[in-house]
Amino acid sequence: MTMKSDVTPRAIPLREQEISIFTDTRDLLEHSRRDAMKRGLQDWFVCDVDAHHVETVSWKEVVQYIEDPVVRENAMNYQQQRIGAPPYGLNGDLGLRYQSVGGRIPHQDDQREKVEDTSVHRDVTLTRRAMNSLGADYMIVFPTPMLFLGMHPQPEMEIWLARAYTRWTMDKIMAADDRIKTLIYLPFNTPSECVRMVEEFGHLKSVVGFTVTSTRYKPVHHNDYMPVYARIEELGKPIAFHAGYHWQDQSLATVNRFLGMHALGFVWCNMVHMTNWILNGIPERFPKLNSIWVESGLAWVPFLMQRLDDQYLMRQSEAPQLKRMPSDYMRENCFYTTQPMEVTHKKALENTFEMINAKTQLMYSSDWPHFDFDLPSMITDLPFLDEQSKRNILGLNAARLFNLPTDLRKDLAGGGVPLG
Repeated sequence: MTMKSDVTPRAIPLREQEISIFTDTRDLLEHSRRDAMKRGLQDWFVCDVDAHHVETVSWKEVVQYIEDPVVRENAMNYQQQRIGAPPYGLNGDLGLRYQSVGGRIPHQDDQREKVEDTSVHRDVTLTRRAMNSLGADYMIVFPTPMLFLGMHPQPEMEIWLARAYTRWTMDKIMAADDRIKTLIYLPFNTPSECVRMVEEFGHLKSVVGFTVTSTRYKPVHHNDYMPVYARIEELGKPIAFHAGYHWQDQSLATVNRFLGMHALGFVWCNMVHMTNWILNGIPERFPKLNSIWVESGLAWVPFLMQRLDDQYLMRQSEAPQLKRMPSDYMRENCFYTTQPMEVTHKKALENTFEMINAKTQLMYSSDWPHFDFDLPSMITDLPFLDEQSKRNILGLNAARLFNLPTDLRKDLAGGGVPLG
């Protein structure tokens, strides 16, 4: 396969550049590429299970796929002039104003770097640049501002945008590179539309599973969702709960620092959904349905395991579907992603890895291009893991879950697309 200039490494030292929304991904991640080479990751299978596509950069294209003609026309005619406000159809959160720390982390807000290659969509090139710099064989991409759609006051807008984004992504991104995969967004506020999405797109090779954005108030155990879970289980693909925050949530409204709200919010939504998922016996009702809990970190999992086990032993009659301890389901039926992995207390982290059976249930994620993204070295440098466990977490667990081939050959030194 021919190397393209848009995916090769850059020669300009990063320290000589002024970082802005126009800075090249290869420059931002040059140290990462060197780090991957230093650790020999060109010979390891690496799958980044959670990276992000900044869909608002291409929003004018996305809205052309809206099926409702009136909404599509409104979206195409709408010109957004207010800096920081979401484009037509999207609902934002106050926290979005804080993530870039007053503009000091510009790639968090936008990606406007120059792309010369016109053979594929620019977003394909940006994803390839990130993949090659991180040393990843595959990258599973999620949208970004759309993660707030679960709180949209118009449930029909979630449907229109979920379908438009999925169709646009399949046409422009997934069709261009088999290494880029997705867990497609489900409009979870409307269960019948979730079934429709699963049936329409679930068979596609680029779709490795389905995403529920966790920032929402819908009970995951409601009977209306059982047909959704049944259909996903039949396909043999997982369902992911991608965490987020919502500063307007009354339980977080008293937190007056973004740091605190961000620390709690990403955990709280998935903790609530996990509690309902387990205690209402979803793993027993759908034993072949794997769930993934994304971008909540890991520290909350041992807490919830212990808390639910403790209460279950005293009130088993209130969870009659369970045949095992809640922690057993969390350890054996659930998968977790690494980012943002809490590393300040190494002994606690080691204990967490043991409790969640990380060697088979944990998967590496970078969360690029967000401000707290992690490199693969977060796993390779852990002293309490053996090499096989590191290889499992960095890619082999994902290959098993998503049925991905592992015979790609990276070219980290050249920075190009895989040879083969």
